[in-house]
Amino acid sequence: MSEYIHDLIDWQFIISATVLIVGVHAVLGLVAYGVYLERKICSYIQDRIGPNRVGFDFGLPWLSFLKGCLALGQPLADGIKFFVKEDFTPKNVDRVLFSLAPALALIPALIGFLIMPWGGAFDIPAAADIGLFQWLFGLPWIFGAIPEFLFGHLQAQSVIVTGANANVGVIYLLAVASLGVYGVTLGGWASNNKYSMLGGLRATAQMISYEIPLGLTLLCALLIAGSFIPNEIIEYQAQHGWLLWSLPLPALLFYICGLAEANRAPFDNAEAEQELVGGFHTEYSSMRFALFFMAEYAHLVTACAFFALLFLGGYHLPMVGLTSPEATGLLAVLVKVGVFAFKVVLLVCLAIVVRWTIPRIRYDQVMMLGWQAMIPAGMLMLVVTSIMVYFGATSVVPMLAVNAGMLVVILIARYALAKAFGRSTLNRKIPLYGSRYSPMEGERIITNPTIGLAIEDRPVQGSVSTV
Repeated sequence: MSEYIHDLIDWQFIISATVLIVGVHAVLGLVAYGVYLERKICSYIQDRIGPNRVGFDFGLPWLSFLKGCLALGQPLADGIKFFVKEDFTPKNVDRVLFSLAPALALIPALIGFLIMPWGGAFDIPAAADIGLFQWLFGLPWIFGAIPEFLFGHLQAQSVIVTGANANVGVIYLLAVASLGVYGVTLGGWASNNKYSMLGGLRATAQMISYEIPLGLTLLCALLIAGSFIPNEIIEYQAQHGWLLWSLPLPALLFYICGLAEANRAPFDNAEAEQELVGGFHTEYSSMRFALFFMAEYAHLVTACAFFALLFLGGYHLPMVGLTSPEATGLLAVLVKVGVFAFKVVLLVCLAIVVRWTIPRIRYDQVMMLGWQAMIPAGMLMLVVTSIMVYFGATSVVPMLAVNAGMLVVILIARYALAKAFGRSTLNRKIPLYGSRYSPMEGERIITNPTIGLAIEDRPVQGSVSTV
């Protein structure tokens, strides 16, 4: 038994278990404060204040110093609200799948971050050389013998600060991320609601469609790096420069596909309120609705971490020695984790700004963009990148040149197709007969308000009669 335990438990096992436990809670915390960032950034863009009341004082006078205008307690208040709300289940739903769908949506998002090498390599000495273990071994039996039995055999080892040090980490992440569509689809189907069903179908078609260009752009990065191992991808970028400079077009395409895979605006047609009331989660309430909400932000966090790993050098910063792969001390690990997390937060903020800047794309536009633009562009990028790898011209300057050439080719192809097929290929508005933009014959369209109260700037003072 002891030999089996000793074979199982090594420093990599301990570090991976620690990253797993800490990482899940860190992602959940970032999900909670991602909603807070969303509300604050949205309010700034719309010239509002946003949340500015709830602090951490809990109404207690002796905690009044934690009360402030930043409203950092708002995520906690929102979480408590979801817990105490009524958990309503409509009639004629599939109760098993209706309850299981939110978990199926959340779990793949929470386990995708495991392969991220947050802190790079870490050299750990033998257990006997660590003061903590020497102190534990010197205590009475109940405190010392158990740690010595479990950890006393540990020798010096170089480990990767990650939840799972897998050789096929990128493949694992792709496989796990693709499972998130099942929760959305089953939630829409089990709700016994036509709007929910349509939202689930939209999400399924969108995720399947945008996985293709996402995979094509991912292959471009993997061809350049020459490895499926996440830490080796970062090591390549530390030596040869971030792949963002070598592959700007694939990076842009990858980020757009990440937004689509996470159902983020402008690709949030699965929950378009104007068309589908609320989409696949229309019938959900309380914590089951909150799980869908958490899944969206967890997918976004994982997608941003994946982008930072592939194109932004992960934990690496140029000209900062502590973030180089050769730095393997404890301080270097902490700095690397902070740098990686900071990049993820910046990318999440960028996604939030995109949401409140670009209007939602119509569903047919989403599908046309994926199949008629992104997939052909992704195939072109993959072919050109493969040719450059074959000839060994993968440094920044030639790759930037071919990316500029690909951009010119894409623009020329778009113009040539529009000229060849005329306006029939353009995704233009369809006139709705009888609407304000396509009135019926003889109809007079009045768009300005005619009620006095609507025109009055100061209805309380009553400077203009509202009768």
